[in-house]
Amino acid sequence: MRFYLIVCIASCSFMSFGQGSLAPKYSNEFLSIGIGAEALGLSNAVVAQTTGVNSGYWNPAGLTKTNKWLDIGLMHSEYFAGIAKYDYLGLAHQIDEKSAVGLSVIRFAVDDIPNTTQLIDNEGRIDYDKITTFTAADYAFLLSYARTTKVPGLSVGGNFKVIYRKVGDFAKSWGFGLDAGVTYEKNERLKFGAVIRDVTSTFNAWIFTLDDQTKEVFTLTGNEIPRNGLELTLPRIILGTYYKQPLGKKGIYVSGELDLDMTTDGKRNTILKTNVVSFDPHIGIAFGFKELVTLRGGISNMQYIKNFDDSKKLTIQPNIGIGLHIKAVYLDYAFTDIGDASTALYSHVISLRLALNKPKNAAVKTDE
Repeated sequence: MRFYLIVCIASCSFMSFGQGSLAPKYSNEFLSIGIGAEALGLSNAVVAQTTGVNSGYWNPAGLTKTNKWLDIGLMHSEYFAGIAKYDYLGLAHQIDEKSAVGLSVIRFAVDDIPNTTQLIDNEGRIDYDKITTFTAADYAFLLSYARTTKVPGLSVGGNFKVIYRKVGDFAKSWGFGLDAGVTYEKNERLKFGAVIRDVTSTFNAWIFTLDDQTKEVFTLTGNEIPRNGLELTLPRIILGTYYKQPLGKKGIYVSGELDLDMTTDGKRNTILKTNVVSFDPHIGIAFGFKELVTLRGGISNMQYIKNFDDSKKLTIQPNIGIGLHIKAVYLDYAFTDIGDASTALYSHVISLRLALNKPKNAAVKTDE
């Protein structure tokens, strides 16, 4: 079963970059999985409330809330029974009271995929020694900048991102794009946020390097030989509203955020959709005590599933999580998956965040 799942994942990778459409659905979709157990426990409903290093991914405008000299974010998660691995490293630096910069690195990969194109020789004999392995990996590098404006509570930010995708020695792709974000904090309780990902559309240029033997196998098995070309990722708009309500005077509070994702790559299986734009709402709720302990939950991936009798039922994906904050350390846990709960296995996700002050020796000036 593990072998067949690997083959299916590899086949989907080939299909995604081998199709003729310039702007296919779900292009660069690994960038929609999400980073940080804090956000995943809230079903990714965080574009209005996000602060610190993880804002480089969720909403770059939130980087203005980086109040430390260096903010570090780390996450590792595994999906499909450990076959697919997802890693994240983020760095954020406060330039001054008004601006901050960030760098985010993401890797989503399936390692040790069997390459069986040379398994059978020209005489029809099977030689298992000819089986090799390769890796299908997606990388993203996000360089972020954010700054507060003259309007009280209003911050703006943007990302320049570089995307590198590689499938063994068979194919590779380079892509470039821009994201734009804005946050508005009316007061401590009410916040708004908006993000446009791939605001100018993101272009991925694919280059294929199949040898003659592999091309022959593709031809004999009825597979189309992929050609060099461009893949276009269309813009995605995310709007969010956040509200926080204290419960008494002992530091206990409840907060919630409602986000609405709008994709522009055609009709998707969401509860609200047209032939051009699809709308996907998701909600996150948290209960906390003085920012020290936070319990989180949320719902997402709301969609209708057709039964065998042609009737439809609404399904949702619930997520849960918990967070601990001790001085400069943020430790978060989430129980979530990357798809509808009926078709994908849930995973345990743990992330770490460190908010560090400027080293004391870095501030010391020596006399010449």
